[in-house]
Parts: sequence; structure tokens; C-alpha cells
Amino acid sequence: MNCGVFLNAVIKMKKVYKIKGFDCASCATLLEMGLEEKGVRCKCSYAKETLEVKGEHDFKMLKEIVKKSGYNINI
Repeated sequence: MNCGVFLNAVIKMKKVYKIKGFDCASCATLLEMGLEEKGVRCKCSYAKETLEVKGEHDFKMLKEIVKKSGYNINI
């Protein structure tokens, strides 16, 4: 068995959530910046109404930040 194959593998974790309540692209940017300040690697899209989170994250904390920012998040 060649274990080297597994040692070089890169595991990418990505989860996309639907976000409701963006009024403009600046809304998405501000949410993205706020989440990144909390250590969440993410990308928000106003046009797609999505939040793409990369890596491990705490959904409860994520949901709380999104709600406090005035938006709704759907799984």
C-alpha cells in the first residue's frame, strides 16, 4: 500500500448557505468582513444571496453573527 498518496491529499471543506436580506453588494461585503474578523474563512455573494464558508466552522456562532447583522441564514 502506498501511503504517500494519502499524505499529499488536500481535503477541502466547503459549505454554502442561502442568505436573505442583502440590499446591496456592500451588505454582503460587510457581513463577510465581520465573519472574517471572527476567524471564519468565507465569501458572500449579493447576486447569488449566498455565504460560502471554507473549512471547519461553528454553525451556531455563524448563525448568531448573521442574525445580529440583520440577515437570515438558511441551511
